Amino acid sequence: MKLTIQNVMKTFGEKRAVNDVSLELISGVYGLLGPNGAGKTTLMKLIVDILTPSAGRITLDGVDITELGAAYRDKLGYMPQEIGVYKNFSAKKFLKYIAALKGLSGREAESKVSELLGLVGLKDVANKRLGGFSGGMLRRIGIAQTLLNDPQILILDEPTAGLDPQERIRFRNILSELSGNRIVLISTHIVTDMEFIAGQIILLKDGAVLRMDHTENLIRTVEGKVWSAVLTHEQFNSIKQLYSIGNVMQRSDGMEVRIISDKKPLEQAKPIQPILEDVYTYYFGGTAK
Repeated sequence: MKLTIQNVMKTFGEKRAVNDVSLELISGVYGLLGPNGAGKTTLMKLIVDILTPSAGRITLDGVDITELGAAYRDKLGYMPQEIGVYKNFSAKKFLKYIAALKGLSGREAESKVSELLGLVGLKDVANKRLGGFSGGMLRRIGIAQTLLNDPQILILDEPTAGLDPQERIRFRNILSELSGNRIVLISTHIVTDMEFIAGQIILLKDGAVLRMDHTENLIRTVEGKVWSAVLTHEQFNSIKQLYSIGNVMQRSDGMEVRIISDKKPLEQAKPIQPILEDVYTYYFGGTAK
């Protein structure tokens, strides 16, 4: 199975939200990484056929997704940033309702809903109304909803937003289990989520793909460009306008600062081993989450 995005563009008036994007996706987990406004959500809506490209085309195994129609949507699982639920429905009733919309029989729905409530850790609150769920619990309902039709293509837009650290670990483990024979595309600006689950990472900025590569290869692109220095508050205030700054940690003798720079930024700066957060900071500036 191959999902191909060929020279896709999407404009809204004079704004070019997606700018000549070309990608080939096969089975595995892909991280779509970029700052807010990079075009991640628009690209995902194009892939799930909610939006139509202004130019270019998207194909599955060589056939345009608009020609495939319902056959394509049957293979899709899409989780948008904002999850709409019926707050008076229980978790179980809501998932069974969505299962019916996706064409599952009553027996299939009963079995699948029970399985997925267990998978996302909500089986003990299956009969609780969604109106009483926390934001993190609703994200988990959204994940379960996405998996109801056993999709071969999973498109997940900021799926870990609002999840606590334990829930994020659970989610990452679920995706790792599911990714063997599926295409999984996750959009996020939370770098730490990508480190553990994405086989390849797509860097998106201003609607265009900056790079697409395996995590370790991307990290190599910033080797020799990541520095550590212990600074006073005054020194930090003077250099933060000049360089992209990564992690800052308060110490008894000052501030330990991670600096991203092509050249040695300060006499006392020492080169250190880069991590994926440094890749984010190098390509997008500012501080990665």
